[in-house]
Amino acid sequence: MNRETDRPGDQLAEPVRNFSVLLSSTPRGARLARLLAVEQLRSWELPLSPADQIVAELAANASTHGHVPGRGFRLTLYVVGDTLRIEVTDTRGDRLPRARTTDPGTERGRGLLLVAALADRWGVAPGPAPRKTVWAELALPATASRISTSR
Repeated sequence: MNRETDRPGDQLAEPVRNFSVLLSSTPRGARLARLLAVEQLRSWELPLSPADQIVAELAANASTHGHVPGRGFRLTLYVVGDTLRIEVTDTRGDRLPRARTTDPGTERGRGLLLVAALADRWGVAPGPAPRKTVWAELALPATASRISTSR
């Protein structure tokens, strides 16, 4: 039985906006992820902070801990309603990240603690093999989501 999908009740009230790009799993790719995310957020007229910092941390983790020679990572941004979702997918599904406390004297290891502090929600979705996706969500201010969806 076929189902009609063009009835008004079947469609989203607001458009789902997304941006996705495959980048090299290198420090340069991580920097580019942040720059591209900032430009996309600007084009959607959304606040840059703290999303830019979350993208920077997740992309840096993907290029450092998720690096597999010859394979890149994917940055994806979604806006659905009043939520911005940031996803970074790499090809090291065998290495699931976790926030951890570090020695105050160390320079590394605080990225996910920062993501947890800045994001409203975050987590890790395994698979499909050999991938994993680390995601974070931010609630958007009512004025930002209203401005960006009126176009």
